[in-house]
Amino acid sequence: MAGSVFGKNITVSTWGESHGKALGCVIDGFPAGLELTEEDIQKFLDRRKPGTSGATTSRKEDDLVEILSGVFDGRTTGTPISMMVKNTSQKSSDYKEIASYYRPGHADYGFDMKYGFRDYRGGGRSSGRETIGRVAAGAICSKLLGKMGIEVIAYTKSIGDIEIDPGNTDYAARLTTPTAMPDIEADKKAMELIQKSREKNDSLGGVIECRIKGVPAGIGEPVFDKLDARLSQAVMSIGAVKAIEIGDGCQVSRYYGSENNDAFEAVGSKITKKTNHSGGILGGMSDGSEIILRAYIKPTPSIASTQETINQDGENITINIKGRHDPVVVPRAVVVVESMCAITLLDLMISNISSRADSIISFYKKS
Repeated sequence: MAGSVFGKNITVSTWGESHGKALGCVIDGFPAGLELTEEDIQKFLDRRKPGTSGATTSRKEDDLVEILSGVFDGRTTGTPISMMVKNTSQKSSDYKEIASYYRPGHADYGFDMKYGFRDYRGGGRSSGRETIGRVAAGAICSKLLGKMGIEVIAYTKSIGDIEIDPGNTDYAARLTTPTAMPDIEADKKAMELIQKSREKNDSLGGVIECRIKGVPAGIGEPVFDKLDARLSQAVMSIGAVKAIEIGDGCQVSRYYGSENNDAFEAVGSKITKKTNHSGGILGGMSDGSEIILRAYIKPTPSIASTQETINQDGENITINIKGRHDPVVVPRAVVVVESMCAITLLDLMISNISSRADSIISFYKKS
């Protein structure tokens, strides 16, 4: 299968299936010398693991990470970092029935048409468990970004029609609320909506917002590797994401140029902007202000309600999907969006080191 590797300077290759023995990733090109422990990675994986609240699937997995290579004496060595998480709570019998038909909203039909064969147990490579490798890699990239004063913060902006109040947010709360919302009141309302959806054998979607603070101006390449293009590719590669916005996003189509343009101003020796409609990116490069991205997540397609589909013989049938599924994937996807943004940003920052001759000269010139 092609397409399981992401990145240019730092490459992340994920491997494994939902109901296989394990999942994980290999990171190549990561710099040597960063202090790193399994606990650094586990904190991120705990944010996406299942069975933690009424907003997630009942499947129980500890998702304990093992670092297999690339770290010695508590520091990265510059060699490939390989990490693994074992599956411990598979119930493949829940999926035997779907081997004969195509689930609405899933990749089943596409896999059969492409390969003539598919791993029907939980969706195989199309399962949300594939994101374990992304999150493990994102945890490491986020730690290195943090050393440079860069903070990547993702959270649930909305679930269904319940949206957070920007004036009532505490970003730290996203780590404790079951919805990953930074607004306690909105979280309570969203949980009530999730319960109502469960009772109707249905599911919900929502919006994840990611804010990246502390990025210097000039990160990103002006043509095909624009920062916003690479971020969009990274986040759109997450299975449940159906749309991406940067800054004011689709809303800018309704603005006049005089409304959309962000005025620059000098504050002492620092150049800033009076507004941030651009979401921190101009011409494919960071402009020094906060980068703002939103990912729109579809409702979980595996629902217990009766649905129409076809079987492999081309016959029209009705189904009721069994198994343990998230009533809404948004809360667990928050850290996945955060991780993909961190991987992308660090990769482009490494490219930026070689963009100026004086930077190369000052690094290598002997004093």
